[in-house]
Amino acid sequence: MSGTAPGQGTLLPGDPPGGRRAMAVWGIGVAVYFVAITYRTSLGVAGLDAAERFHINASALSTFSILQLLVYAGMQIPVGLMVDRLGTKKVLILGVVLYTVGQFGFALSQSYAMALGSRALLGCGDAMTFISVLRLGARWFPARRGPLIAQIAALIGMAGNLVSTLVLARLLHTFGWTPTFASSALGGIAVLALVLAFLKDHPKGYEPAPAPATHTGAAFVRRQIADAWREPGTRLGMWVHFTTQFPAMVFLLLWGLPFLVEAQGLTRGEAGELLTLVVLSNMVVGLVYGQVIARHHSARTPLALGTVAATALLWALTLAWPGEHAPVGLLIVLCVVLGACGPASMIGFDFARPANPPERQGTASGIVNMGGFTASMTTLLAIGVLLDATGDNYRIAFASVFVLEALGAAQILRLRGRAHRRERERLVASRVEAVHVPV
Repeated sequence: MSGTAPGQGTLLPGDPPGGRRAMAVWGIGVAVYFVAITYRTSLGVAGLDAAERFHINASALSTFSILQLLVYAGMQIPVGLMVDRLGTKKVLILGVVLYTVGQFGFALSQSYAMALGSRALLGCGDAMTFISVLRLGARWFPARRGPLIAQIAALIGMAGNLVSTLVLARLLHTFGWTPTFASSALGGIAVLALVLAFLKDHPKGYEPAPAPATHTGAAFVRRQIADAWREPGTRLGMWVHFTTQFPAMVFLLLWGLPFLVEAQGLTRGEAGELLTLVVLSNMVVGLVYGQVIARHHSARTPLALGTVAATALLWALTLAWPGEHAPVGLLIVLCVVLGACGPASMIGFDFARPANPPERQGTASGIVNMGGFTASMTTLLAIGVLLDATGDNYRIAFASVFVLEALGAAQILRLRGRAHRRERERLVASRVEAVHVPV
């Protein structure tokens, strides 16, 4: 026999070996994602500065992030198809070029329209990074390491948020808008050089089979999307991502700093420390979730639903607290719990991955990734509109979080049984194939 059944600890036939070379190549991809996260979240510490620079209200300010996420979410399925068809390196090169130009354009923007265009370009480039990193991990590491590798990639990417909250915030205060954002664009140039020089799509000897001639054209694209969507695991993964990611994304991307400063009476420095706490909590929880899921696949749904419940509870306590401001201790606990949202959203990919064959992984990942960013975009808009409509009443505006959490939780509960049954059927079939190898 040339291999063993999944989950028995040895390499499957065709499973990549991992090792130092894999870590180095995968690390370059993660560096690209790290820079993308830095650029994506840079507006989170510059929201009040942007409102002053471009003379805009809360709704217009939220449009920056909404447009960026609209482009990001809209690009997920096209990017998944591109990764499946063109490979990781080509897509990452295009992504780095686009988000670097977008960040530099944002630095030079003097008008609201130019700034919007720059954030849209940044969102387009950002959209090409994470799915590519997931594919890179799948091509270079054994399948059993998939959940942990994905969580570590997300963890390192979240460290880019620390650059925004700790470094960019200080640079912005010291040097101003244009020097800060323009100098940050140098990070994109650096990772582009690394990708061009060293990144490989797969280890030598593990080349994927060439795509058949029929795997082109609109008919193939429609079939690829339809086949991925038909799998309950893909749909469950999308709703897990939808429900878990957006509370922290909205908080870090734009509205956390204004909420803590204007609604809770904290200084900018204190608010920045709480934003940093969200990121640090994300990194710690990501390691824990990755290890737990790698060892106990059945923990995926309880972890996801538990994170949703804890997030809803802490937001409810914070918003309903009597008096003008919630206690600082409660805000600290809220930020720690929000840190679990990112790792919980990664569980969505762990449902989609075993539900789809390798040639459809990029497409399925794109569908999953649309979930959280669609929810984030919707909530960013709702908060901005409600703030303007209610005279900056943050309690009413942030109550919109509960609507999407309830919708997503209902869909998770509806789909989990079908997805789990389908996954067990695939696991049994793969074990039979591994045992009954033709002579």
